[in-house]
Amino acid sequence: MDTLHRALDFCIRHQTILGYSIVSLLTAATEYIFSAVVFKCPCNSGNMLYGSVFLIVPAFILFLLGYMVNPRMWRLLTGICAPEKSCSCSPRGTWANCLSVLLQVTVRAVVAPLTWLAVALLKASFYECMASGSSLITNLVCKDKGKECHKLLVKMPCDAKLSANISSEFLSLQAQSQLTGWFLIIAIMIATLILKCISRCCSPVSYLQLKFWKIYSKKECELFEAKAKEHASKLSEINVNCFFEATDPAPFQTPSNEDWRKISFLYAFNLQEQHYSMLHKYVNTKRGSSIRLGKGHQNPTVLEFVDEAIASESGF
Repeated sequence: MDTLHRALDFCIRHQTILGYSIVSLLTAATEYIFSAVVFKCPCNSGNMLYGSVFLIVPAFILFLLGYMVNPRMWRLLTGICAPEKSCSCSPRGTWANCLSVLLQVTVRAVVAPLTWLAVALLKASFYECMASGSSLITNLVCKDKGKECHKLLVKMPCDAKLSANISSEFLSLQAQSQLTGWFLIIAIMIATLILKCISRCCSPVSYLQLKFWKIYSKKECELFEAKAKEHASKLSEINVNCFFEATDPAPFQTPSNEDWRKISFLYAFNLQEQHYSMLHKYVNTKRGSSIRLGKGHQNPTVLEFVDEAIASESGF
């Protein structure tokens, strides 16, 4: 039981890394199934188009899915183009907030596409099919080898023996693909490390306060969902009973549209106010005016939005 508790604690503390790892493994497994079962290079003049579609289109679809499944994307977009708001990204109309959130969402959304590209390039089948139909690769590989080389090159993905005969003085298409895959993986790791270092260096809070912020955000999300379900159940029960019993409903306190709007904004940490979420800020300002709630966000800084990505790991 103690081992299970430690395992669960480890998963909770590293849920972001584990989440990315699971997405990467699922993407790699999907790529393997595609290349082994679905992909069949035509080995003719259509190689370039066929290989490109299998290499790029699934990555693009995964990129779009990354946007679709990210709750921060929908939290940002919900209601911003309502008639009374005239399509402003926030109550203060600061597009910097929108761009910051979109950047954070994009960074998360590219995990699966880049995994697909890296695994596909290491597997080499998609690239080999695509490159064998490329005029640029054809001119490099078949330089001074006559037109017969051009005809044989498009058949290379269907005949492994042709690769050794054609590209004896040039890197084989599989070698090119695998080298590109490894360079892509190295670039991803370096970019990830740099972004992580920048986000931590620019954090407006200390290391321990950041840990507290993550814990608070996670607990607030859990309690909010539980309380929202309880509140919705009570309200729906009152309304259903009144309908069937033909009685007037008893007074029941529920947040107004304005109250919901005030706590729905994406929060950026402000060094002048020690609040850890919009709900926290709303409660501490005693459900005050929109001017007080907006204070400190009219000129958002890079530091606030960089660290907002770190603190948003709770998903709320």
